[in-house]
Amino acid sequence: MTQHIVKINSIQNITHNVLQIITEKPQQYNFTPGQATEVSINKSDWKDKKRPFTFASLPANDYLEFIIKTYPSHKGVTNELLMLKKNDELILHDVFGAIAYKEEGVFIAGGAGVTPFISIFRYLQSKKELGNNKLIFANKTKDDIILASEFKKLLGENFINILSDEKVDGYAHGQITEGFLKAHISDPTKNIYVCGPTPMMDAIEKQLANLKIDKKLIVKEVF
Repeated sequence: MTQHIVKINSIQNITHNVLQIITEKPQQYNFTPGQATEVSINKSDWKDKKRPFTFASLPANDYLEFIIKTYPSHKGVTNELLMLKKNDELILHDVFGAIAYKEEGVFIAGGAGVTPFISIFRYLQSKKELGNNKLIFANKTKDDIILASEFKKLLGENFINILSDEKVDGYAHGQITEGFLKAHISDPTKNIYVCGPTPMMDAIEKQLANLKIDKKLIVKEVF
């Protein structure tokens, strides 16, 4: 297994519990939009504690960017990431990931499950191929929405938010339901990309089955 030690170029909070980390990029280090790598912290007690994080940068960028939801109460890797600063080091491992862009469709994300879609949408924008792709994004509150302004700029009316724990004007409220999906999936023959927590994924797969969406059109990754 190949390992790469990279320095952190910048690290900052972009929401109350989400970090943006930008690092050096090793030579000949390649990935496709939507893929991830296992990351550990280059400190004696943390080198073997690997966690999967998705690339938010583009393959052509000369840096790597990660958007990472943190869980301080777990006292684990993401809490330790909060202690890091510029020039601290991370260890990158092999690249992997099941989410890859095929054709235009509807992307459905729950919370930090949106991270594989960030690089995909940025890549499509760079190629001027965003087309009529949609993003349905489920969060607890408005403040939890990752990169809200960027997604709004990229997708416009095709950026659809639903909040489970908060009622806000202009945002749908509640959980994603079969009816909600039916209202936003205008063409049942297009691809559906899904990433989020396991219970959400299971519920959405059942709803898509009820809507007679062909399983072959569903591209998924459990977050």
